[in-house]
Amino acid sequence: MVATEVGSAEQPTTEVDEPGWEVDPADESGAAVVATVGRQLKLHREAAGLRAAEFGSAIGYGEDLVYKVESGRRIPRPEYLDKADQVLKAGGLIAAMKKDVEEVRYPKKVRDLARMEAQAVELGIYASHGIHGLLQTEGHARVLLETRQPPYSQDEVEQGVAARMARRSVFDRAPSPSLSFVQEEAALHRPIGGKMEWRQQLERLLEVGRLRNVSLQVMPTSVEAHPGLDGGIELLKFADGSAVGRSEGAFNGRPVSDPKQIRILELRYGMIRAQALSPRESLALIKQVLGET
Repeated sequence: MVATEVGSAEQPTTEVDEPGWEVDPADESGAAVVATVGRQLKLHREAAGLRAAEFGSAIGYGEDLVYKVESGRRIPRPEYLDKADQVLKAGGLIAAMKKDVEEVRYPKKVRDLARMEAQAVELGIYASHGIHGLLQTEGHARVLLETRQPPYSQDEVEQGVAARMARRSVFDRAPSPSLSFVQEEAALHRPIGGKMEWRQQLERLLEVGRLRNVSLQVMPTSVEAHPGLDGGIELLKFADGSAVGRSEGAFNGRPVSDPKQIRILELRYGMIRAQALSPRESLALIKQVLGET
């Protein structure tokens, strides 16, 4: 997926320039939704008496993309569906598909995680290396994804960035969940993306850390040892009293929900929070680092 849009059918497009997302063949439920949306678009187009090339020209996209969307090989962007609704005079029926498409535009494992985060009433997160995904700016997330090896395609990078940004809606929920973060101090000093991008990331940390339902703490590098040295920890608790957790250093990194295993992660996370700087001290440290950039 790339932000650049195609102007018209007279300007042939290449696959990397096409506005949309690749379909993950391993995501059977998502692929089924995309295939259904594609069939509906084709039926509307044919009912309007338009050939694929004519329809593509009318909505500002290439004929090849039209075929890929209609065959379920490409996930259309919201603006594609809006334009299709207008050109085909569908009265909102096509535009209404945006909700279905939005739910499958990200990889299944990301959708599952976002769904759990959206349902959780309490989140506790210790990030051992870099800035946690929920705290990242768009630019920071893009740099991280672009530097992965083996390299992601541009479509995968943009899809990953969009997924990460969508998860940030957890901060806007009402009623607000209780959110707790502990970040290693070392993560505050690596200027990922350059000076300006890094300043924006630090400012984002300050912004989030000031929210009433958020506790943001920094684990100073001066702490010689603590229970999180073998990897990050994530704990999600739900209204019914159940919980899900994961740690890189426990249970082979697998998600767990057994109360005894959750208790172990709670114990480790509690000790990490106790050894970290207080939220007030942490914000002061972030301001200090920001002043040095």
